[in-house]
Amino acid sequence: MNEKREAAKRAALAAGAFVRERFVSGRTGAIVAKGRSDFVTEVDTASERMIKHMLGAAFPSIGFLAEETAEAQGDEEFWIIDPLDGTTNFIHGYPSIGVSIALMEAGRLTVGCVCDPLRGEIFDAEAGGGACLNGMPIRVSSARSLDESLLGTGFPFSVPRHIDSYLGSFRDLFHGCRDIRRAGAAVLDLSHVAAGRLDGFWELYLKPWDMAAGALIVREAGGTVSDFFGNQDFLETGNIVAASPALHGRIVEVTSRHFTREAVAGLATHFLP
Repeated sequence: MNEKREAAKRAALAAGAFVRERFVSGRTGAIVAKGRSDFVTEVDTASERMIKHMLGAAFPSIGFLAEETAEAQGDEEFWIIDPLDGTTNFIHGYPSIGVSIALMEAGRLTVGCVCDPLRGEIFDAEAGGGACLNGMPIRVSSARSLDESLLGTGFPFSVPRHIDSYLGSFRDLFHGCRDIRRAGAAVLDLSHVAAGRLDGFWELYLKPWDMAAGALIVREAGGTVSDFFGNQDFLETGNIVAASPALHGRIVEVTSRHFTREAVAGLATHFLP
């Protein structure tokens, strides 16, 4: 296992332990609204500082793209960090939160790590090296059809103008699958696709730090990841479909029917160099 993957795991576990302690104690600290249903707490910023300090000390030449300081430093190599995904869950004491770290090198995701501090789980992967959960290899599900699948999704609270298109996709997939879950932490949803707990996941208006680590983990677990139209620019456009290979095309068939590239073009994240 390469040293950058190990460093990401150490930083995610340390930040996860901090986040868990604050979750269990109920100490969220000050809460600031960044937008509609979009919050930041003192725990988010403290977790981010901890991760950046640990990774910066180990690799001082690598920059950062982090949720609370969303500005990439350098084009060639940078960490992509979500110090606390599921902040709304955290505020309400709902137990679905995660810490996510990915590494982008020359435009390619090479390391991904997601910590679930409440379950004591660490998902990680490196390009070409497979994906693991707590050190054990994982694979996406073997589901062959939608009617035997459990899907995950996220609601588009930040972009209510797309609610009708989203509900159309939800309706069609709901009628076709076994059931749907919405837990409110995309980094965990993607990790659960990689581990075979979910057979597929779709969401729009995500940021790179919501997707980067999880996307790599899904791919290294044998899954397929794209935007709503089957393209590979999901980190730029902010819409993602991740699933087992047998189901991915079925989900994209639905999302591409209810959305157009033009309609979601304005959701592009604009943070990547």
